[in-house]
Amino acid sequence: MALTDDPRFAEFVAERADALLRYGYVLSGNPHDAADLTQEALIRLHRAWPRVRRKQDPESYTRMIMARLHIGVWRRRRREHLAWDLPERGRLDTLPSDVEQGLWQALEGLPRKQRAVLVLRYYEELTDEEIAGVLGISRGTVRSHASLGLSKLRSAVSDPAATNGGVS
Repeated sequence: MALTDDPRFAEFVAERADALLRYGYVLSGNPHDAADLTQEALIRLHRAWPRVRRKQDPESYTRMIMARLHIGVWRRRRREHLAWDLPERGRLDTLPSDVEQGLWQALEGLPRKQRAVLVLRYYEELTDEEIAGVLGISRGTVRSHASLGLSKLRSAVSDPAATNGGVS
């Protein structure tokens, strides 16, 4: 059976694409970057599908690819411009309250690595060791980025003016 003939890949994409797109949005803070992350990750998953399907959880593998791609972009660009724009597609999730929206804006203002560490820790519920493996950094660096990111989020949430202008 040819790889493109495997209906399980098409089923996986149909079932999990929206969740992966939301994950990409949480990582990148930008609907266009989220779509790019998702598309590139699914292309890479397609290439590795026979191996991943047999040995691993395809969604975990895809999320790991997305996190690594996100960090790779950060390493190349080092700068980003984020805006609070809703994804272009309809969402099943409810819109965030003003407080939650302020928190999302503060999260968007964090440097990419700090945001990635916080997303992997609190959204993906990974351990420091797992985060270090996904991002290719040491456990100490994971802890440092988490501490700095949480500190910036706390100050942004406690100071409403900081969420309106972004976190520096």
